[in-house]
Amino acid sequence: MKTCPRYGSKKWWYLSTDQIRCSQCGLTRKVSKNLWKKSRLSPYWKGRLIEYFCLGVPAYRLRFQVPCNQLTIQRCYRMLRETIYGNTIKDLEPLSGEIEMDETMFVGRRAGKRGWGASGKNIVFGIYQRNGKVLTFPISSRARETMMPFITQYTITESLYYTDDWFAYTSLPIRGNHVVVLKDKGVPKGRDHINGIEGFWSFAKHWLYQYRGIHQTYFPLYLKEIEWRFNHRKENLVILLRRLLNQQISIVKEQI
Repeated sequence: MKTCPRYGSKKWWYLSTDQIRCSQCGLTRKVSKNLWKKSRLSPYWKGRLIEYFCLGVPAYRLRFQVPCNQLTIQRCYRMLRETIYGNTIKDLEPLSGEIEMDETMFVGRRAGKRGWGASGKNIVFGIYQRNGKVLTFPISSRARETMMPFITQYTITESLYYTDDWFAYTSLPIRGNHVVVLKDKGVPKGRDHINGIEGFWSFAKHWLYQYRGIHQTYFPLYLKEIEWRFNHRKENLVILLRRLLNQQISIVKEQI
């Protein structure tokens, strides 16, 4: 509600009772609260859950440490992941300089046959700026038509690209310099490498291993969470996440 239906004013007071009141006529209305504020947990346990989440403690390991059931903990964790996902998607910026690109697969909830043609797997495309940050995107296939739109939108032309010899990267010399990294039994030939993005894949799979499989519906949330952790690996994640939650609450107030 942006305009008072009675007085026409656009100035509202935000009350501690989760209501808004027109500054001119006093009209009072209920407003929807932020999802995190809707939780009935006490502020103390909300803070503890943020700390456990940032430390990477799965929800099922907290069933004896937090005074609520596992479903409630999972719901709170999902709110935190949705907050990270929304903020990460909003602030995406193109990468430049020396860029490594690669694709990999993550196993879903059930382990099936191995290989790129396996079903139930999540294919992920990654763009890594050396000594910087990484961007990840779930993709449907490794085809050029699938990957090039991400390269065009999230990398700056005249960058230096490092990739493997997959044919989808053959048009990269048009955008900038392209170095193809050849491998012999998994070991790069020469001094060129894509160790940065491969290091992130190891980091991501290590984090996902403790969950013993992720449902495909929520996989993008987990993927962006890991990307956020990696990009802020030298910062205090608890402080960053609290800022994101406060920012989300402020946005809700501004939209009133």
